Amino acid sequence: MTSDSPYNDLERPPLRELAVNKAVVRPGGLWRRVDIVTETGSTNADLAEAARRGEAEGLVLVAESQSAGRGRLGRSWVAPPRSGLFFSVLLRPGDVAPARWGWLPLLAGTAVRTAVDAVTGVPARLKWPNDLIVVDDAVPDETMGEGLELGSYGAARKLGGILVERVETAAGPAAVVGIGLNVSLRGDELPAAHATSLVLEQAKAADRDTVLRAVLRELGRWYTDWTAVSGDPMACGLASAYAASCATLGRRVRVEVPGGAAVEGDAVGLDGDGRLLVRDGDREQAFGAGDVVHLR
Repeated sequence: MTSDSPYNDLERPPLRELAVNKAVVRPGGLWRRVDIVTETGSTNADLAEAARRGEAEGLVLVAESQSAGRGRLGRSWVAPPRSGLFFSVLLRPGDVAPARWGWLPLLAGTAVRTAVDAVTGVPARLKWPNDLIVVDDAVPDETMGEGLELGSYGAARKLGGILVERVETAAGPAAVVGIGLNVSLRGDELPAAHATSLVLEQAKAADRDTVLRAVLRELGRWYTDWTAVSGDPMACGLASAYAASCATLGRRVRVEVPGGAAVEGDAVGLDGDGRLLVRDGDREQAFGAGDVVHLR
């Protein structure tokens, strides 16, 4: 076995492209093809370029390793090869009004959370808009626990994240949805004190092929239902499903907007475009972007 063989780390076997395609690609279904590459800079960047070349929706690109992975607000995403799921999907929701595209990150978050809960048993929740977290309800935010620091996640650990980017193309606007999920990261590999992985959360199943298939099936189901009603989050049940999964709603938060002042208040709900509603006294503001800090 050569030193660069993907099977050198037997605890982290490579994904099986043929098996994944057989499991999720169906006639008339959303997913047309799942490509799995050993390494790339950014799956989001690769699919954005594919969209500009005229690629139709339904293409999935998975990388065993990314050298220039990105998260929200320009943050980097770094992880050892095959320690997680790092992939992007190309969508073209042309029949959905631009204002409702704000629900795409929430839709993706709902799909990932639903799949993770069903397959792994890890009780993940969502931090607005679409960070996947595990909340430790037994540890108060104010005290946390030994080895944990009080940060933007409060008494919670980040399991994954989602980045949705709109791409203008000759064939019309497209959306590239990038998903990163920590699967087998060990404690000494965590990129931050508030990070975690399925293995560290004692998942009942942490096979990457199985989790990837489940996420793609849930994402396809939610997206199909959402586009069928022209992106109406109430009609397809997305609004209620997201609200039930969101750990941000109902708590005190601080919203830090790039280039602007921070706003503190109570997260009281979402508006029709998926923006977070924050109330401070008699004043209520809607945020479509920003870094949310859970205060208590």
